[in-house]
Amino acid sequence: MTAFLNDSLTIAKRNLLKIKRVPDLIVFTTLQPIMFVLLFGYVFGSLAGSGAAVQGGYREFMMAGIFTQTIIFGATITGFMMAEDMQKGVIDRFRTLPMHPSAVLFGRTFVDVLNNVLVLIVMSLTGLLIGWRIRGSFLDAAVAYLLMLLFAFGLSWLFAFIGLKVRSPEVVNNASFMVIFPVTFIANTFVPSENMPSALKAFAGWNPVSTITQAAREGFGNLYALSGGQDPAAVEKATRYTWALEHPVLYSAIWALVLLAIFIPLSTRAYKKAVAK
Repeated sequence: MTAFLNDSLTIAKRNLLKIKRVPDLIVFTTLQPIMFVLLFGYVFGSLAGSGAAVQGGYREFMMAGIFTQTIIFGATITGFMMAEDMQKGVIDRFRTLPMHPSAVLFGRTFVDVLNNVLVLIVMSLTGLLIGWRIRGSFLDAAVAYLLMLLFAFGLSWLFAFIGLKVRSPEVVNNASFMVIFPVTFIANTFVPSENMPSALKAFAGWNPVSTITQAAREGFGNLYALSGGQDPAAVEKATRYTWALEHPVLYSAIWALVLLAIFIPLSTRAYKKAVAK
């Protein structure tokens, strides 16, 4: 176990050094969330209606959605990096080293967790500058952040598996965009899903992207940002129209644990096959 942890930390250090040597990567990783917050906050906010209160309410409403979308896109980095290491023969070099086979994968996904922490901090600070506020308790907000990181960790293992199965990093990018865009937009990330057409509303109601967003929105105390003075009980009834949205923390945690239970062994097996060739 000690050897496995040491090997994982060595790989994590290698990935951190790689970021240090390519500072452009960390610059654009932090600039992109800022751009998302400003773009969605002011462009989509202008569609919510006129008036500073309405647009400010929308910016508060959409922050949970922006958090969720960003960590999901961030998880694709794992797949891209694994595919790139496979393509460049880095994995072949690891094969010659006396290290635990799973250490490469755990080291890679651990760095992605650190990257997501940095991104969430940058986005939170940007959100605070444009008027977003955490109106819930410190504990509820902490649970919301931890839940997003757990879900992103599960997705990183999914994309690690994909990265080990495809022939080039470009395939990971193209495939992930085709899946992630519809999944993140047919959800309550940027607009209330209860107002969608019935088929889309049903999909959004069980979409884990919606439940992660709902959990974060409730944890931050932003559920009533678009209510316009409506009765809180009516808002809760409208937004929690499925069991998944009624229990967003539990449902999202189950999704994250299922992803980990499925893709940790699958990715490890795929890695062993790759280095055995």
